[in-house]
Amino acid sequence: MEQRRNTKNFASRWGFILASVGSAVGMANVWGFPNKMGSNGGGAFLLIYLLFIFIFSYVGLPAEFAMGRRAATGTLGAYENAWATRSKSAGKIGGLLGWLPLAGSLCIAIGYAVIVTYILKALADSLVGTLMSADAAAWFGAFSSTPYSVIPYHVIVVVGTLLTLFLGAHSIEKTNKVMMPLFFLIFLVLAVRVALLPGAAEGYRFMFTPRWEALKDPMIWIWAMGQAFFSLSVTGSGMIVYGAYLSKEEDVVGVAQHTALFDTIAAVVAALVIIPACFSYGLDVGAGPSLLFVTLPTILQDIPMGRLFAIILYVAMIFAGVSSLQNMFEAVAESLMHKFPKLSRSAVLVILCVLCLGFGIGMETIDKWGPWMDLVSIYIIPIGATLGAISWFYVMKKDELLSAVNTGSSRTRGIGWYRVGRYVYVPLAVILCCVALFMQVAF
Repeated sequence: MEQRRNTKNFASRWGFILASVGSAVGMANVWGFPNKMGSNGGGAFLLIYLLFIFIFSYVGLPAEFAMGRRAATGTLGAYENAWATRSKSAGKIGGLLGWLPLAGSLCIAIGYAVIVTYILKALADSLVGTLMSADAAAWFGAFSSTPYSVIPYHVIVVVGTLLTLFLGAHSIEKTNKVMMPLFFLIFLVLAVRVALLPGAAEGYRFMFTPRWEALKDPMIWIWAMGQAFFSLSVTGSGMIVYGAYLSKEEDVVGVAQHTALFDTIAAVVAALVIIPACFSYGLDVGAGPSLLFVTLPTILQDIPMGRLFAIILYVAMIFAGVSSLQNMFEAVAESLMHKFPKLSRSAVLVILCVLCLGFGIGMETIDKWGPWMDLVSIYIIPIGATLGAISWFYVMKKDELLSAVNTGSSRTRGIGWYRVGRYVYVPLAVILCCVALFMQVAF
């Protein structure tokens, strides 16, 4: 228990923000945002996305930070604490419901570790030069369709990430203080290089010139809303645990908006690398996983110093992936230690390692990994996000929620803030959940 007290809090406000940005900045930014933007109207998608980012960073993300801080623990304790404002028996129900979003964190971590494994494979092959001379599609297909072909890389990703959690908040903070500034620096360097490509200006025009007629398409709004939810990691679980490590002197709305700002900058900078490069080479900016492993290698093979820039790119993406994995694993680890106090952090991390490797190794082929990630993203994560939103703004007593949000703030958030959460944020979460389920059933 002494170890847990010593590692409980982030040492500084910026350390907390960088860790939160690290959780938010992941494949949702580097791959998901350019992919969704390229498939959904470019500049019009960006405007809608920014609107949802503003709403979610004003009410959704601060609520999750506040609930973690109030409960002083992760997902299970936070749900129990919120529901217990109604009654002790309701608190027990909330504690049981909290297992669903917590399971979402673990399931997405299992699948997410596979794509970070692919990125580590790409980095290794960039270092030795293999990727620079191979047919990118054949190279990707060879290992992504062959069972057990990347086990050593998978072990490195999972074990390496879990080792960074050994000291709790302190080690998460220290690693993100290194990884996040380097991530931004690397992508800025890449963005400058891409700007020199012929035809890159067409990509910029696509990104920043809205086609107003696209705003009439409801699916663009749905995709932008979903991207904003997942980009900020507002999933009813992950950000709760970071809130548990936040000082009571900090304003949760302020740190949430700083997190959203840097997360959005990361998404836009990633798009400034990928979208203009795809336009320059006439490639599909709306591609899926092949965007990282076929499209970009094809471009890098053709430009001067492509091998160097490939190494730089994949290092940055490993930083983004590991920082997100840290949050998912930590959400599960803290909740398990809260639920089972006799478990040490070391024992919990070993359990997570066995689970992630055991399930993940069986999903290393793209035909198994894809359906698994669809299951998690379509069902578990949206339902968990909706469950969290309803718990904070409908189940929990209003005064208790406002007290938790206003702790440490010099600016009181009152009934106006609460109404935005209850009548804007919660309906948006419900709509996203229902649309995701309908699309799966219909298609």
